[in-house]
Amino acid sequence: MDCVFCKIRDGQVPAMKLHEDDRTVAFMDINPLNEGHLLVMSRAHAPTLLEASEEDLVAVIRTVRRMARAVETALSPDGINLLQASGEAAFQSVPHFHMHVVPRWSRDGKGLTWTLVRGDLGKIQATAEKIRAAL
Repeated sequence: MDCVFCKIRDGQVPAMKLHEDDRTVAFMDINPLNEGHLLVMSRAHAPTLLEASEEDLVAVIRTVRRMARAVETALSPDGINLLQASGEAAFQSVPHFHMHVVPRWSRDGKGLTWTLVRGDLGKIQATAEKIRAAL
């Protein structure tokens, strides 16, 4: 398998690891949005959120919270963004399930916003029904 995150997990590619346990690895992002930007990934290879096991999802979010608390203590950001992208259209750049923990400061000049535009409530309702039926 040619997965860079699996290679990080296995020590074949260097990384600034912060935490490791039996299900997760946390390490610094080498292309940070802000100081302290880090990643938490599942040890088990799963390309996206949808392929990851429920146990791995729970483990990742536990580690994400632990890392967010450490970022809060170490850096005192004004806020923290959690980001998870699944699939190319969502801008997932590494096909291995992971979450970003991104410290944010007021007026840091970084974006993550979109213009709020009121949707068509009929279309929203129809979409909700499709999703409900898929459950």
